[in-house]
Amino acid sequence: MKVTIPSNAKKYLFALTFAGIPAFSSVAVQAQDQTPSTFARFVPERADDFAWENDLTAFRVYGPAIKVKSNEGENSGIDCWLKRVPYPIINKWYAGEPKGISYHKDNGEGYDAYSVGSSRGCGGLAIWKNGKMLLSGPYKTSKVIESTPQKTVFELTYDYDVDGDNIHEVKRITIELGKRLFDVQATFTKDNKPVALDIAIGVTTHDGKAATTLNLKGGWMACWEKIDGFGLGTGVAIAPQKVVEMYEIKSPKKSESHAVLITKTDDAGQVNYRAGYGWEKAGVIKTTEDWQAFLALQNA
Repeated sequence: MKVTIPSNAKKYLFALTFAGIPAFSSVAVQAQDQTPSTFARFVPERADDFAWENDLTAFRVYGPAIKVKSNEGENSGIDCWLKRVPYPIINKWYAGEPKGISYHKDNGEGYDAYSVGSSRGCGGLAIWKNGKMLLSGPYKTSKVIESTPQKTVFELTYDYDVDGDNIHEVKRITIELGKRLFDVQATFTKDNKPVALDIAIGVTTHDGKAATTLNLKGGWMACWEKIDGFGLGTGVAIAPQKVVEMYEIKSPKKSESHAVLITKTDDAGQVNYRAGYGWEKAGVIKTTEDWQAFLALQNA
């Protein structure tokens, strides 16, 4: 069968290995389009990352292959890609990496300067039990539900081992054009039935470098730090009545210091919240006061 690739596309071939059996696939990546849009995709060429973005922000999570590639303890934390252009950058940044154009350096569009490791990153989840966070590994499966310029919806699945019980999470994320926070609906089940759990929503303080603001009444928490001389605000917002408690966890161990919001699953086993960031270098959110004022409006 003859396959025609559009003249304005670049064809990337990559080999995947599953259960020891090579499988070959191809992806046609369209030439750079500078029209603002939402976007998300599975990234098999970079250790099974899954990345998503809109005109204001970009994020990624680690996939199954990261455990083969890295020994840094990466799991289900959410990484911020700091972008300062309104058009999509995910495909361009990943394509540039093997050519020596590192997305860890700001080449005019932004960069990945946000360290996640084994932390919760920006809005990652954990099961909260006996005052501790119980973590899952990287996501197991991914599925794009909807993808338009205005809105992208996708699902990631995670598994937790809680005292020998398998807890399954389906995390549905929605990102919309013009919105600084993405929406999360996380559904937790045991034996295919909704399960009652205490859930921790975490934001890393990068070993205490970020200043933390916890607002139980308003249903939001904020972190503010300097990365390479520019301010970065990260945070979470939730319906105020869903907040059980908020804490700042301080730990001498790397990646364990966090701002944490504790909530409970509802009768459907679900938790709903929003998370995101504002970066000084991108404009608009330039100070910690700007960031707190933005989050304070989320439940107003």
